[in-house]
Amino acid sequence: MNIIMPQMGESVAEGTITRWMKKVGDRVERDEPLFEISTDKVDAEIPSPAAGVLSKILVEENQTVEVNTVVGQIDGEGEVAEPSAPADAPATLEAATVPPEPREPQPSTGAEGATEVRSSPLVRRIAEEHNVDLTRVQGTGLGGRVSKKDIMTYLASGPVSREAAPEVSPPPEAQPPQAATLSVASIAFTGSTQTIPMTAMRRQIAEHMIASKRTSAHVNTFFEVEMTKVAEVIVRSGPEFERRNGIKLTYTPFFARAAVEAIKQFPIINSSLEGDNIIYKRNVNIGVAVALETGLIVPVIKHADEKSFLGIARALRELAERARAKRLSVDDVQEGTFTITNPGIFGSLMGTPIINQPQVAILGVGAIEKRAVVRNDAIAIRTMVYLSLSFDHRVLDGAIADQFMGRIKSVLENWDESVL
Repeated sequence: MNIIMPQMGESVAEGTITRWMKKVGDRVERDEPLFEISTDKVDAEIPSPAAGVLSKILVEENQTVEVNTVVGQIDGEGEVAEPSAPADAPATLEAATVPPEPREPQPSTGAEGATEVRSSPLVRRIAEEHNVDLTRVQGTGLGGRVSKKDIMTYLASGPVSREAAPEVSPPPEAQPPQAATLSVASIAFTGSTQTIPMTAMRRQIAEHMIASKRTSAHVNTFFEVEMTKVAEVIVRSGPEFERRNGIKLTYTPFFARAAVEAIKQFPIINSSLEGDNIIYKRNVNIGVAVALETGLIVPVIKHADEKSFLGIARALRELAERARAKRLSVDDVQEGTFTITNPGIFGSLMGTPIINQPQVAILGVGAIEKRAVVRNDAIAIRTMVYLSLSFDHRVLDGAIADQFMGRIKSVLENWDESVL
Protein backbone atom coordinates (compact mmCIF):
# COMPACT_ATOMS: atom_id res chain seq x y z
CA MET A 1 0.00 0.00 0.00
CA ASN A 2 1.23 3.48 -0.89
CA ILE A 3 1.53 6.09 1.84
CA ILE A 4 0.74 9.54 0.50
CA MET A 5 1.38 13.09 1.61
CA PRO A 6 -2.12 14.22 2.64
CA GLN A 7 -3.62 17.53 1.62
CA MET A 8 -4.16 19.44 4.85
CA GLY A 9 -6.56 22.05 3.51
CA GLU A 10 -7.61 23.38 0.13
CA SER A 11 -4.86 26.01 -0.02
CA VAL A 12 -2.07 23.67 1.07
CA ALA A 13 0.04 22.49 -1.87
CA GLU A 14 2.96 20.81 -0.12
CA GLY A 15 4.19 19.41 3.15
CA THR A 16 7.48 18.61 4.83
CA ILE A 17 8.16 15.32 6.58
CA THR A 18 9.81 16.36 9.82
CA ARG A 19 10.15 12.92 11.41
CA TRP A 20 9.55 9.27 10.58
CA MET A 21 8.31 7.55 13.72
CA LYS A 22 9.03 4.11 12.24
CA LYS A 23 11.97 2.77 10.26
CA VAL A 24 12.03 0.35 7.34
CA GLY A 25 11.23 -3.15 8.58
CA ASP A 26 9.19 -1.97 11.57
CA ARG A 27 5.71 -3.32 12.08
CA VAL A 28 2.97 -0.70 12.24
CA GLU A 29 -0.69 -0.96 13.20
CA ARG A 30 -3.49 0.78 11.37
CA ASP A 31 -4.00 4.34 12.71
CA GLU A 32 -0.72 4.20 14.64
CA PRO A 33 1.27 7.46 14.21
CA LEU A 34 3.65 6.84 11.30
CA PHE A 35 5.31 10.18 10.52
CA GLU A 36 5.07 13.87 11.33
CA ILE A 37 4.54 16.60 8.78
CA SER A 38 4.71 20.38 8.79
CA THR A 39 2.77 22.62 6.43
CA ASP A 40 2.13 26.35 6.36
CA LYS A 41 -1.10 25.64 8.26
CA VAL A 42 -0.37 23.03 10.89
CA ASP A 43 2.03 20.44 12.26
CA ALA A 44 0.48 16.99 12.61
CA GLU A 45 1.09 13.31 13.19
CA ILE A 46 -0.07 11.20 10.25
CA PRO A 47 -1.50 7.76 11.10
CA SER A 48 -0.75 4.61 9.15
CA PRO A 49 -3.46 3.79 6.56
CA ALA A 50 -3.05 0.04 7.20
CA ALA A 51 -1.46 -2.60 9.40
CA GLY A 52 1.69 -4.23 8.12
CA VAL A 53 5.41 -3.65 7.75
CA LEU A 54 6.96 -0.38 6.59
CA SER A 55 8.79 -1.62 3.52
CA LYS A 56 10.00 1.61 1.89
CA ILE A 57 10.64 5.23 2.84
CA LEU A 58 10.65 7.28 -0.35
CA VAL A 59 10.78 10.79 1.14
CA GLU A 60 13.39 11.47 3.80
CA GLU A 61 13.07 13.70 6.86
CA ASN A 62 13.13 17.47 6.23
CA GLN A 63 12.23 16.93 2.57
CA THR A 64 9.31 18.92 1.15
CA VAL A 65 7.03 17.37 -1.47
CA GLU A 66 3.70 18.16 -3.10
CA VAL A 67 0.49 16.76 -1.67
CA ASN A 68 -0.54 13.32 -2.97
CA THR A 69 3.12 12.35 -3.41
CA VAL A 70 3.86 8.76 -2.42
CA VAL A 71 6.20 9.07 0.57
CA GLY A 72 6.49 5.40 1.52
CA GLN A 73 5.01 1.93 1.23
CA ILE A 74 3.54 -0.62 3.61
CA ASP A 75 3.36 -4.34 2.99
CA GLY A 76 -0.14 -4.78 4.33
CA GLU A 77 -2.20 -7.72 5.52
CA GLY A 78 -4.97 -8.12 3.01
CA GLU A 79 -5.52 -4.39 2.71
CA VAL A 80 -6.67 -2.99 -0.61
CA ALA A 81 -4.51 -0.14 -1.83
CA GLU A 82 -6.34 3.17 -1.88
CA PRO A 83 -5.97 5.84 -4.57
CA SER A 84 -4.21 9.07 -3.77
CA ALA A 85 -6.33 11.77 -2.16
CA PRO A 86 -7.99 14.08 -4.72
CA ALA A 87 -7.01 17.71 -4.92
CA ASP A 88 -10.22 18.73 -3.14
CA ALA A 89 -9.64 16.42 -0.20
CA PRO A 90 -11.36 17.48 3.06
CA ALA A 91 -9.60 20.20 5.00
CA THR A 92 -9.60 18.62 8.44
CA LEU A 93 -6.95 16.32 9.78
CA GLU A 94 -9.58 13.75 10.66
CA ALA A 95 -10.97 13.57 7.13
CA ALA A 96 -7.73 14.04 5.26
CA THR A 97 -5.70 11.31 6.93
CA VAL A 98 -8.14 8.61 7.95
CA PRO A 99 -9.15 6.11 5.24
CA PRO A 100 -12.89 5.63 4.58
CA GLU A 101 -14.55 3.43 7.17
CA PRO A 102 -16.70 0.39 6.32
CA ARG A 103 -20.46 0.84 6.46
CA GLU A 104 -21.05 -1.42 9.43
CA PRO A 105 -20.66 0.18 12.90
CA GLN A 106 -17.20 -0.01 14.44
CA PRO A 107 -16.59 -0.59 18.14
CA SER A 108 -15.46 2.44 20.07
CA THR A 109 -12.37 2.41 22.22
CA GLY A 110 -13.89 5.03 24.55
CA ALA A 111 -12.67 5.09 28.11
CA GLU A 112 -15.90 3.66 29.47
CA GLY A 113 -16.05 0.69 27.12
CA ALA A 114 -18.68 2.02 24.73
CA THR A 115 -19.39 -0.20 21.73
CA GLU A 116 -21.27 -0.01 18.44
CA VAL A 117 -20.56 3.69 18.00
CA ARG A 118 -19.38 4.78 14.58
CA SER A 119 -16.47 7.22 14.82
CA SER A 120 -13.01 7.92 13.49
CA PRO A 121 -9.74 7.06 15.26
CA LEU A 122 -9.26 10.75 16.05
CA VAL A 123 -12.66 10.93 17.75
CA ARG A 124 -11.96 7.77 19.72
CA ARG A 125 -8.59 9.16 20.82
CA ILE A 126 -10.25 12.38 22.05
CA ALA A 127 -12.82 10.26 23.89
CA GLU A 128 -10.05 8.32 25.62
CA GLU A 129 -8.23 11.47 26.65
CA HIS A 130 -11.35 12.97 28.24
CA ASN A 131 -12.86 9.74 29.60
CA VAL A 132 -15.96 10.13 27.45
CA ASP A 133 -18.47 7.36 26.79
CA LEU A 134 -19.20 7.80 23.08
CA THR A 135 -22.67 6.32 23.49
CA ARG A 136 -23.58 9.56 25.28
CA VAL A 137 -22.47 11.73 22.36
CA GLN A 138 -25.09 12.61 19.76
CA GLY A 139 -23.68 11.75 16.34
CA THR A 140 -24.75 13.95 13.44
CA GLY A 141 -22.95 12.03 10.70
CA LEU A 142 -24.22 9.36 8.36
CA GLY A 143 -25.93 6.61 10.34
CA GLY A 144 -25.35 8.47 13.62
CA ARG A 145 -21.58 8.58 13.16
CA VAL A 146 -19.87 10.70 15.84
CA SER A 147 -17.70 13.33 14.20
CA LYS A 148 -14.94 15.44 15.67
CA LYS A 149 -17.35 18.38 15.77
CA ASP A 150 -19.86 16.30 17.72
CA ILE A 151 -17.44 15.32 20.47
CA MET A 152 -15.92 18.81 20.70
CA THR A 153 -19.45 20.24 21.08
CA TYR A 154 -20.11 17.66 23.79
CA LEU A 155 -16.94 18.60 25.67
CA ALA A 156 -17.74 22.30 25.41
CA SER A 157 -21.30 21.88 26.69
CA GLY A 158 -20.28 22.18 30.33
CA PRO A 159 -20.03 19.78 33.27
CA VAL A 160 -21.41 16.34 32.49
CA SER A 161 -22.07 13.23 34.52
CA ARG A 162 -18.76 11.53 34.02
CA GLU A 163 -15.62 11.29 36.07
CA ALA A 164 -13.12 13.79 34.78
CA ALA A 165 -9.95 12.28 33.41
CA PRO A 166 -6.88 13.21 35.41
CA GLU A 167 -5.16 16.24 33.94
CA VAL A 168 -1.70 14.79 33.81
CA SER A 169 0.32 15.73 30.77
CA PRO A 170 1.95 12.67 29.18
CA PRO A 171 5.73 12.68 29.16
CA PRO A 172 7.20 13.82 25.86
CA GLU A 173 8.13 11.03 23.51
CA ALA A 174 11.81 10.36 23.21
CA GLN A 175 13.05 11.72 19.91
CA PRO A 176 16.32 11.02 18.19
CA PRO A 177 18.52 14.11 18.05
CA GLN A 178 17.98 16.05 14.84
CA ALA A 179 20.08 19.02 13.90
CA ALA A 180 17.04 20.91 12.67
CA THR A 181 15.26 20.76 16.03
CA LEU A 182 18.09 21.26 18.50
CA SER A 183 17.83 24.23 20.83
CA VAL A 184 20.71 26.64 21.22
CA ALA A 185 21.42 25.23 24.66
CA SER A 186 21.86 21.70 23.31
CA ILE A 187 24.12 22.43 20.34
CA ALA A 188 27.40 20.52 20.44
CA PHE A 189 29.98 22.76 18.77
CA THR A 190 32.66 21.02 16.72
CA GLY A 191 34.29 24.27 15.67
CA SER A 192 33.94 28.01 16.07
CA THR A 193 30.49 27.85 14.44
CA GLN A 194 27.78 25.25 13.92
CA THR A 195 25.37 25.35 10.97
CA ILE A 196 21.91 23.91 11.49
CA PRO A 197 19.19 24.13 8.82
CA MET A 198 15.92 25.80 9.75
CA THR A 199 13.02 23.49 10.39
CA ALA A 200 10.10 23.58 7.97
CA MET A 201 8.00 25.34 10.62
CA ARG A 202 10.73 27.92 11.23
CA ARG A 203 10.99 28.64 7.49
CA GLN A 204 7.24 29.06 7.20
CA ILE A 205 7.10 31.37 10.23
CA ALA A 206 9.88 33.46 8.70
CA GLU A 207 8.08 33.75 5.38
CA HIS A 208 4.78 34.62 7.08
CA MET A 209 6.37 37.31 9.24
CA ILE A 210 8.23 38.94 6.35
CA ALA A 211 5.07 38.93 4.24
CA SER A 212 3.13 40.59 7.07
CA LYS A 213 5.71 43.36 7.50
CA ARG A 214 5.63 43.99 3.75
CA THR A 215 1.82 44.04 3.71
CA SER A 216 0.65 46.00 6.74
CA ALA A 217 1.58 49.47 7.94
CA HIS A 218 2.50 48.40 11.47
CA VAL A 219 1.89 50.85 14.33
CA ASN A 220 2.07 50.08 18.06
CA THR A 221 0.35 51.45 21.12
CA PHE A 222 0.96 50.53 24.78
CA PHE A 223 -1.32 50.55 27.83
CA GLU A 224 -0.56 49.87 31.47
CA VAL A 225 -3.40 47.92 33.07
CA GLU A 226 -4.03 47.12 36.72
CA MET A 227 -4.84 43.43 37.20
CA THR A 228 -5.53 43.56 40.96
CA LYS A 229 -9.22 42.62 40.70
CA VAL A 230 -8.52 39.80 38.27
CA ALA A 231 -5.72 38.51 40.49
CA GLU A 232 -8.06 38.57 43.48
CA VAL A 233 -10.68 36.64 41.53
CA ILE A 234 -8.14 33.98 40.61
CA VAL A 235 -7.03 33.59 44.23
CA ARG A 236 -10.53 33.70 45.70
CA SER A 237 -12.48 31.73 43.07
CA GLY A 238 -9.77 29.70 41.36
CA PRO A 239 -9.95 26.59 43.58
CA GLU A 240 -13.73 26.32 43.31
CA PHE A 241 -13.61 27.01 39.56
CA GLU A 242 -11.10 24.18 39.11
CA ARG A 243 -13.06 21.80 41.37
CA ARG A 244 -16.32 22.49 39.56
CA ASN A 245 -15.02 22.54 35.97
CA GLY A 246 -11.76 20.60 36.03
CA ILE A 247 -9.89 23.59 34.58
CA LYS A 248 -7.24 25.65 36.31
CA LEU A 249 -8.14 29.33 36.33
CA THR A 250 -5.42 31.37 34.61
CA TYR A 251 -5.11 34.90 33.28
CA THR A 252 -5.41 34.05 29.57
CA PRO A 253 -9.22 33.61 29.38
CA PHE A 254 -9.61 37.00 31.09
CA PHE A 255 -7.64 38.67 28.28
CA ALA A 256 -9.58 36.75 25.64
CA ARG A 257 -12.92 37.71 27.17
CA ALA A 258 -11.87 41.35 27.48
CA ALA A 259 -10.78 41.37 23.83
CA VAL A 260 -14.16 39.96 22.77
CA GLU A 261 -16.00 42.66 24.71
CA ALA A 262 -13.84 45.37 23.14
CA ILE A 263 -14.31 43.96 19.62
CA LYS A 264 -18.08 44.11 20.09
CA GLN A 265 -17.74 47.84 20.68
CA PHE A 266 -15.18 48.38 17.91
CA PRO A 267 -16.01 45.82 15.17
CA ILE A 268 -13.47 47.26 12.73
CA ILE A 269 -10.82 45.46 14.80
CA ASN A 270 -12.46 42.25 13.57
CA SER A 271 -11.86 42.97 9.90
CA SER A 272 -9.44 42.44 7.05
CA LEU A 273 -8.43 44.45 3.99
CA GLU A 274 -8.96 43.16 0.46
CA GLY A 275 -7.92 45.64 -2.20
CA ASP A 276 -9.82 48.84 -1.46
CA ASN A 277 -12.47 47.07 0.62
CA ILE A 278 -12.62 46.54 4.38
CA ILE A 279 -14.22 43.17 5.11
CA TYR A 280 -15.99 43.12 8.48
CA LYS A 281 -16.28 39.66 10.06
CA ARG A 282 -19.45 38.68 11.93
CA ASN A 283 -17.79 35.86 13.88
CA VAL A 284 -15.19 36.76 16.49
CA ASN A 285 -12.54 34.03 16.21
CA ILE A 286 -9.73 34.60 18.70
CA GLY A 287 -6.35 33.08 17.91
CA VAL A 288 -4.04 32.45 20.87
CA ALA A 289 -0.36 31.85 20.15
CA VAL A 290 1.08 28.64 21.60
CA ALA A 291 4.84 28.23 21.89
CA LEU A 292 6.17 24.84 20.80
CA GLU A 293 9.72 23.52 20.89
CA THR A 294 9.97 23.94 17.13
CA GLY A 295 8.19 27.28 16.76
CA LEU A 296 4.89 29.05 17.22
CA ILE A 297 1.38 28.02 16.23
CA VAL A 298 -1.90 29.91 16.63
CA PRO A 299 -4.98 27.73 17.25
CA VAL A 300 -8.27 29.61 17.02
CA ILE A 301 -11.24 29.80 19.40
CA LYS A 302 -14.13 29.87 16.94
CA HIS A 303 -17.19 32.00 17.79
CA ALA A 304 -15.56 33.31 20.96
CA ASP A 305 -18.24 36.01 21.11
CA GLU A 306 -20.88 33.30 21.64
CA LYS A 307 -19.00 31.47 24.38
CA SER A 308 -19.23 31.94 28.12
CA PHE A 309 -16.11 32.59 30.16
CA LEU A 310 -16.02 28.87 30.96
CA GLY A 311 -16.41 28.02 27.27
CA ILE A 312 -13.43 30.22 26.41
CA ALA A 313 -11.32 28.71 29.20
CA ARG A 314 -12.21 25.17 28.13
CA ALA A 315 -11.45 25.92 24.47
CA LEU A 316 -8.09 27.44 25.40
CA ARG A 317 -7.04 24.38 27.35
CA GLU A 318 -8.21 21.94 24.70
CA LEU A 319 -6.48 23.77 21.83
CA ALA A 320 -3.23 24.21 23.74
CA GLU A 321 -3.13 20.52 24.70
CA ARG A 322 -3.77 19.40 21.14
CA ALA A 323 -1.24 21.89 19.75
CA ARG A 324 1.51 20.50 21.96
CA ALA A 325 0.45 16.92 21.13
CA LYS A 326 0.43 17.77 17.38
CA ARG A 327 -3.22 16.83 17.07
CA LEU A 328 -4.60 20.07 15.67
CA SER A 329 -6.67 19.95 12.52
CA VAL A 330 -6.29 22.52 9.75
CA ASP A 331 -9.67 23.96 10.78
CA ASP A 332 -8.24 24.63 14.25
CA VAL A 333 -5.75 27.18 12.88
CA GLN A 334 -7.88 28.85 10.20
CA GLU A 335 -10.32 31.76 10.10
CA GLY A 336 -8.86 33.69 13.02
CA THR A 337 -9.98 37.32 13.12
CA PHE A 338 -7.87 38.62 16.04
CA THR A 339 -4.80 37.22 17.80
CA ILE A 340 -3.47 37.32 21.35
CA THR A 341 0.17 36.51 22.10
CA ASN A 342 1.53 36.25 25.63
CA PRO A 343 5.34 36.59 25.80
CA GLY A 344 4.87 37.72 29.39
CA ILE A 345 4.93 34.11 30.57
CA PHE A 346 8.66 34.17 29.71
CA GLY A 347 9.25 37.42 31.59
CA SER A 348 8.91 39.93 28.76
CA LEU A 349 7.47 43.26 29.95
CA MET A 350 6.22 44.37 26.54
CA GLY A 351 6.75 43.80 22.85
CA THR A 352 5.68 44.74 19.34
CA PRO A 353 4.20 41.55 17.83
CA ILE A 354 3.80 41.20 14.07
CA ILE A 355 0.22 41.13 12.77
CA ASN A 356 -1.10 37.70 11.83
CA GLN A 357 -2.30 38.20 8.24
CA PRO A 358 -4.93 38.90 7.02
CA GLN A 359 -5.97 40.30 10.40
CA VAL A 360 -5.54 43.98 11.22
CA ALA A 361 -4.40 43.81 14.86
CA ILE A 362 -2.69 41.63 17.46
CA LEU A 363 -2.64 42.02 21.25
CA GLY A 364 0.60 41.41 23.15
CA VAL A 365 0.47 40.59 26.88
CA GLY A 366 3.51 41.33 29.03
CA ALA A 367 4.56 39.89 32.37
CA ILE A 368 2.01 40.26 35.17
CA GLU A 369 3.79 41.46 38.29
CA LYS A 370 3.39 43.62 41.36
CA ARG A 371 4.73 47.16 40.95
CA ALA A 372 4.75 50.41 42.87
CA VAL A 373 2.18 52.81 41.42
CA VAL A 374 0.60 56.09 42.49
CA ARG A 375 -2.95 55.83 43.80
CA ASN A 376 -4.67 58.81 45.44
CA ASP A 377 -1.34 60.65 45.67
CA ALA A 378 0.25 57.77 47.56
CA ILE A 379 2.56 54.93 46.64
CA ALA A 380 0.71 51.63 46.45
CA ILE A 381 1.58 48.08 45.42
CA ARG A 382 -0.64 46.76 42.65
CA THR A 383 -0.64 43.83 40.22
CA MET A 384 0.12 45.37 36.83
CA VAL A 385 0.66 44.41 33.20
CA TYR A 386 1.68 46.18 30.02
CA LEU A 387 -0.49 45.46 27.00
CA SER A 388 0.59 46.30 23.47
CA LEU A 389 -1.47 46.48 20.31
CA SER A 390 0.13 46.20 16.88
CA PHE A 391 -2.36 47.45 14.31
CA ASP A 392 -2.55 48.04 10.57
CA HIS A 393 -2.64 51.80 9.99
CA ARG A 394 -4.14 51.23 6.54
CA VAL A 395 -7.38 50.22 8.29
CA LEU A 396 -7.17 51.58 11.84
CA ASP A 397 -6.36 55.07 13.03
CA GLY A 398 -4.64 55.60 16.35
CA ALA A 399 -7.80 56.96 17.94
CA ILE A 400 -9.77 53.77 17.30
CA ALA A 401 -6.87 51.57 18.37
CA ASP A 402 -6.48 53.49 21.63
CA GLN A 403 -10.22 53.44 22.35
CA PHE A 404 -10.20 49.70 21.76
CA MET A 405 -7.35 49.28 24.22
CA GLY A 406 -9.10 51.57 26.66
CA ARG A 407 -12.11 49.26 26.59
CA ILE A 408 -9.92 46.22 27.31
CA LYS A 409 -8.33 48.14 30.19
CA SER A 410 -11.74 49.03 31.61
CA VAL A 411 -13.04 45.45 31.44
CA LEU A 412 -9.97 44.06 33.21
CA GLU A 413 -9.68 46.75 35.87
CA ASN A 414 -13.39 46.55 36.70
CA TRP A 415 -13.83 42.80 36.29
CA ASP A 416 -17.33 41.52 37.04
CA GLU A 417 -16.85 38.32 39.05
CA SER A 418 -20.35 37.13 38.12
CA VAL A 419 -19.01 36.47 34.62
CA LEU A 420 -17.27 33.30 35.88
